[in-house]
Order: sequence, then C-alpha cells, then structure tokens
Amino acid sequence: MAGRRVNVNVGVLGHIDSGKTALARALSTTASTAAFDKQPQSRERGITLDLGFSCFVVPLPGGEPGTGDWLLQVTLVDCPGHASLIRTIIGGAQIIDLMMLVIDVTKGMQTQSAECLVIGQIACQKLVVVLNKIDLLAQGKRQAAIDKMTKKMQKTLENTKFRGAPIISVAAKPGGPEAPETEAPQGISELIELLKSQISIPTRDPSGPFLMSVDHCFSIKGQGTVMTGTILSGAINLGDSVEIPALKVVKKVKSMQMFHTPVTYAIQGDRLGICVTQFDPKLLERGLVCTPESLHTIHAALISVEKIPYFRGPLQTKAKFHITVGHETVMGRMLFFSLAPDSFDLEPVLDSFDLSREYLFQEQYLCKDSTLVATDGGNEGDGKVGQAPEGRCPQQQWALVEFEKPVTCPRLCLVIGSRLDADIHANTCRLAFHGVLLQGLEDKNYTESFLPALRVYKLKHKHGLVERVMDDYSVIGRSLFKKETNIQLFVGLKVQLSTGEQGIIDSAFGQSGKFKIYIPGGLSPESKKILTPTLKKRGRAGRGEAAKQEEGTERPEPTQPVTLSLSFKRYIFDTQKRMVQSP
Repeated sequence: MAGRRVNVNVGVLGHIDSGKTALARALSTTASTAAFDKQPQSRERGITLDLGFSCFVVPLPGGEPGTGDWLLQVTLVDCPGHASLIRTIIGGAQIIDLMMLVIDVTKGMQTQSAECLVIGQIACQKLVVVLNKIDLLAQGKRQAAIDKMTKKMQKTLENTKFRGAPIISVAAKPGGPEAPETEAPQGISELIELLKSQISIPTRDPSGPFLMSVDHCFSIKGQGTVMTGTILSGAINLGDSVEIPALKVVKKVKSMQMFHTPVTYAIQGDRLGICVTQFDPKLLERGLVCTPESLHTIHAALISVEKIPYFRGPLQTKAKFHITVGHETVMGRMLFFSLAPDSFDLEPVLDSFDLSREYLFQEQYLCKDSTLVATDGGNEGDGKVGQAPEGRCPQQQWALVEFEKPVTCPRLCLVIGSRLDADIHANTCRLAFHGVLLQGLEDKNYTESFLPALRVYKLKHKHGLVERVMDDYSVIGRSLFKKETNIQLFVGLKVQLSTGEQGIIDSAFGQSGKFKIYIPGGLSPESKKILTPTLKKRGRAGRGEAAKQEEGTERPEPTQPVTLSLSFKRYIFDTQKRMVQSP
C-alpha cells in the first residue's frame, strides 16, 4: 500500500499462553525485525521473552478532507506474558496508544492479566478486551461460554477507567500452536474493524528534542548497527546526529527504515529503525537515543506518587522498590512526604515541583487504610506516629527516590515502582505505585548540593510538667528531657503551659534534666493559685506515703498538674539539625 502513513501503537498484553503472539501474527501483514518470537530461547520455551513488533496498514478512518492518500499504520507491540518479564511489559506499555488485553476465554482473568490491566490504567487511555481461543469451547456451548466470560470481564472493568470497554471474541490460531497454517483465524477482520473504530489519531508534535525508546539493537553486515524503537518526542531527519546518553556516544544517522521501507524523516509516535556505523550493538540492548546533550543522567529524583490500590501492604519510607523509568529498571530507596494537613486539599500540580514550599515528612504513603502522619509524637525517643485528621488524605504526595545506580531518562517521564522480587506464583499485584519524574538530581553529591534546599520537616512534640514556681516570672520544669539531653540546644524555644501562659526555655537547672522557664508576661493569679501547693519545698515521698514538707507540715499535691508542651520542626536535610518554631 503506497501513501503517507500515520502510525499508532497498539499494545498486545495478557497472561502467559493467552495467545498474544498468535493474535499479533494473525493481525499483521508486515513483520518487523523483532516480531514473532525470533529469539532462540523464545522458540524453545514457547513464550515471548521480549517486545515483538509487527504492523498492518488500513485506510485512515474518518475520511477527512485532504487525507485521501493517508494510511493508518497500526503497530502491534507484543508484550511478554511471563511473570518474570514484567520489566519488559512496563517498558512496552509506555509507548502504546491503545491496549488490547488478551484473555484466554477458557481461563478468564489471571495474575499477569490483572497486572497488565493495572499497567494499562497507568499508561493508556483506551482498551479493547480480546477473548481468545474460542475454538477450544464446545460448539454447542460456545456462545453461552463467551457471553458468561464477557459479563465477567465487564464486571472486572467496572471499577477501572476502562468501564464499558468493547469486548470481542476470536480464535487467533485455531487448533493451537501445532495446528497447520491452513486453519483460518476466526474473528480477525471484525477485530480490525473494531480497532479502527477505537483508535483515535493521536496528535504528533515534531517540536522539541528528538527522543527514541530503543528496544532492539543488532548489526547488519556491510551496513552498520541498527537501533529499532519508538519515537517518544520530536522528529529526526536522515543525516542527523543522535546521542546514546547512557554511553555518552554521538553517532550520525546513515539510513532509516519503517518496517523495511526506507524513509528520510520520522516523527513522534513512529516505529523506526536507525542505522549508524562503528557502534557495537552489544553495548545497547535497550535504552534511549536522543538529540545530543538533551538528556541527563541522574542519581536521584523527586517524583509525584500515587499508590496502586491493588498492592497489598504499605509504602514505607526507607523501603526499596524496583523503579522503572523509561526502559530502565533499577532499585531505589523511597522517602515520602506531603504538604501539611491544612493544605491537604490543594489541587495537585502535575508538571513541576515547588522547592519554595515546606513539606511534611511521612513514615509511609498516606491512604485511607493507613491515615498516618509521620509526626514524631511524644517525648524524645518516643517514636510514636500521630494520626492524620479523620478520613483525610493529601490530594498529592511526593517521594525522593535515591537510585542504586544512575539512570538516564527525560523529565516528566512515567515512573512505576514495583516489588518484582515477590513470589511470581502468588496471586498478588507486584506493582506498588506510579508517578511522574518532576526533577532529576544530576549531581553525584546531591545530598550536599541539593537536599538541604528540600525543606521536608518532621514535627516534634514533647510534654513535661511544671515542678514548682521560682517567682512571678519563672518556673522550674521537668520530664520534658532525658537526663543526658543537652538542654542548651533548646534554650530560647517557646513552651506552652496548660494554664495558658507561654514561656521560654532559659537554662538547665541542675543535672537531672530539669530546666528554668522564663514567662515574659508573668504568671496569672489563677495560675499561681493552681501552683500554690508546690510553692513550699517538698520532701521525698516513699511509696504509699504522703509527701512531707521539710518543716514537717503536709501539703496536698495539686489536683491538676500544670503541663508543659514543646513543639518544633526539624528539617531532615538540615546539616545543622536546627529546631524551628513558628513565629
């Protein structure tokens, strides 16, 4: 078919052995270099080990004026269904415009099909469900079984953004993998018509730096090294220079092809093969290629975070997750934070991070089943975690991710956190959270050069008692600090008395953790009255004995002790570990 082409990428995802590769083969008319399980290990194991790409071409639907000679090229991204290859699936999901979820009609939703649905919700806007292998159903009961599975799938999709998505039944390879090729697939032409009706022609933007996600790299004798992938942004011309940022290598584009058709120009969304010379393909199995110096390698990142509801268990600060950014998956350690509770309802900002704001440290990501704010409640060393306001969670939460090894990726790219070390046979979702990379930290010494500017704080609350009054303007406090605490660090901080006065820690008093508090406005008559029982010196009281005064007379203890509370912020990246109070 001659004519100019608009490319859309359709992901073929599902559980292992649901027939994804057979479906892609049945749909395709032109196979790319990577398609249909060409890897020897794939053929031996009978499963797809890597992303496979193939395409078919149809007239551009819609019939808009001036588009008579335009064709719609549907590129099929066949993602592996095997559980241990989820890294590859996540990489593939980021380059697709529409997702086909392939379900074995005899088995229904399985663990990996559920994970693929989760990835689809994160990375895609449209879904088509394909019930495959209908030839395995008994002829007399076939339609009833299809109807039953269709209803099941409709119910599964009800609480997702794909509610009401079309569901179609096919037999991509009647008789199974060993059946002769003469067996015609069933329902494929209807599926093509359905895909044509569901595909929205995406707006492609040629501006901005060129960025391509490379999924295969191989050499052709006498030609050079070919990198195949999908253009994520920008455009490229024959003869342009491109950089492989992970290797800091720049190469000139010698030739380009789209599914064996030579081209001189390609744009965002296109599936492309780029040929360069004098480059060892073993150095780049998968990664990014870009306009020279447009991408940077980062050691840590600030990301927005949204928990995946199907993930069981909390997302905890200091925990490690597999972090997928672009086609790279590396281990990363998390630190979660949010705005203060009085700003929980502010509208999320999805494309930038405001370093001028203050953020509240969280021991874990806050959601309805774990509404905890990480305020170090109680006295020093107490370690308790305070409760968030009843039933309220922040509209937006963030995390600092520290990568175990540097990654190269664009700003605002999709980030997926998962626990890929979990039991692949367990019926649990290993995808934990997703988000957007808002700011990458390029400096290897970011802990010194950047983090002090990130104002994430812990709220500290300490409680003690007024032991006695010294005069109208000063009291002695106790039980706020441990004996070994250096009270000098706290001098000048404000404390609140339960009687209403505000005091200032003036100095240590003795060696037992007691301290002197200066009260600028003086004690009120009511406060003095409450504290009167403690005006006289008290004797030591034995267990069960009344407290005796040194002069021998007995004084009753105040019925309500006067308590002290000290609250302050400590910024976790402040090298001087200062304590800050609101004015």
